Amino acid sequence: MLRVLVENLPPDSATARANNGHAWQALDYAAADTRDLLALLLTAFVNANRDPKKPPMAYPKPGWRPGDPVPEERAAAAEEKEAKARAAYEHILAATKGD
Repeated sequence: MLRVLVENLPPDSATARANNGHAWQALDYAAADTRDLLALLLTAFVNANRDPKKPPMAYPKPGWRPGDPVPEERAAAAEEKEAKARAAYEHILAATKGD
């Protein structure tokens, strides 16, 4: 019964924000999508009208959305992945030296 009550709360209620971890609503996502699309269109326009001797402009990355990792989390995950790869490589080297 309580679950049904919580599921039917408005998306901007305190309970919904606590459950989602953010206060973004559909309009916020639509605005972020619009900004990303405009950035893509501007880049495509600039690339289409650039001097042919110059390199094309890089396409922009999409903006941050709730649930996306923040840069600190990305850096920590990359360091962890690198450490695991290094440990695996050293393990392989140690195993081949024993032969």
